[in-house]
Amino acid sequence: MMIAVFWLLALALFAVATRVGRHFGLIPIVSQLLLATFGLPLLMYFWVEPSWQLSGAQLIAPDWLKSLYSLSFALLLGHILSDVIDLKLDRQSLKIAVPSFAVPFAAGLAAACWLLPAQAWLSSLAIGLVFAITAIPVLYLYLRHIDYPPAATRRLIQTAILIDLTCWTLFGLAQGSLHLSSLLLPLALAGVPLLLRLFGVRRPLTFSLGFFALLVMAEHYKLNALILGIGYLLCMAALKVPLVLPLPALWMNRLQTWLAIPLILTFGIVQIDVHSAFASLDALQWAALLLLPIASKLLGNWLGLGWAGASFAGASRWRESVLLNIRGLSEIVFLNLLLQQQLISPALYFALMLMGLIATLLPALIGLHRAPLTIKSHLPRSSRANR
Repeated sequence: MMIAVFWLLALALFAVATRVGRHFGLIPIVSQLLLATFGLPLLMYFWVEPSWQLSGAQLIAPDWLKSLYSLSFALLLGHILSDVIDLKLDRQSLKIAVPSFAVPFAAGLAAACWLLPAQAWLSSLAIGLVFAITAIPVLYLYLRHIDYPPAATRRLIQTAILIDLTCWTLFGLAQGSLHLSSLLLPLALAGVPLLLRLFGVRRPLTFSLGFFALLVMAEHYKLNALILGIGYLLCMAALKVPLVLPLPALWMNRLQTWLAIPLILTFGIVQIDVHSAFASLDALQWAALLLLPIASKLLGNWLGLGWAGASFAGASRWRESVLLNIRGLSEIVFLNLLLQQQLISPALYFALMLMGLIATLLPALIGLHRAPLTIKSHLPRSSRANR
């Protein structure tokens, strides 16, 4: 009973935080990250653990909760992968993406090998990928919020898609290389669209429902959901079958904002012992985990944007470097995946979650919460009128 009360309380807190954040002009994911990083650990430390005598392990133990988590995880991962697969390769985006991925990835590998305790090579690889990842949905929301020029928006989003596709694919293949069966079974399931077409199925909704159902199954049974999801969507793309959301877009957005994201954030945070998390990392490690991912990503973005050239007259290389450093939803899902598979410790999870919050807040902190006149002047007249 108390476990159900806690989860209802957590969802209510996220709803309040989202509403309050909107009042101050914050997009929902930023408000939710703030609550998850600061509010939930304090709630656990000062109230739930001492008063309710409930540990993080007990709070995530019920089977109904694990099933709900699998559904939420599949929903968010499916949403991210559907963005990742929607790739139209552009030479300028590729020029930005190469250093934007390579520089922070190398920095992450170096930090994992030289600054953190000895760990498996897959864990080191995963940390490098966390350093490099960019949040496609949150970046798009930021660009739309500041009325960024459509062509420049398209270039930055395609860059983020290239980076995330590289991250998800590398990690999926690395996981599969450890156990061949964990690679072969998801690859076989990824071919389900071909089987459906063979049996004469034409409705896109049937293919899409199969996609989300298989992701839920993969997460529940600890299969390689990344390889399954990417392979499934590639098969759909080859068959020219569009991905159709199982619910109207408005309801899918509400489901993500009010249930899926709060559930996934809480599921990860409650497993952290805040006191031991701070104690298990020294000052140098904390500084490296908070600053190095952001600094290396900014450097990679800066080099890539210089190589590709300006997207429009008056474009700021510094602004775009900061925008491409946004983390948010993609990193949350990736970190939860790593924590669930015990590839990173709770302390490392907490530090990288805090880093992601800082990186996602950085555009607003330096004043990128509205479009300057020089940028708005490049928008088509009809576009500005419609806004």
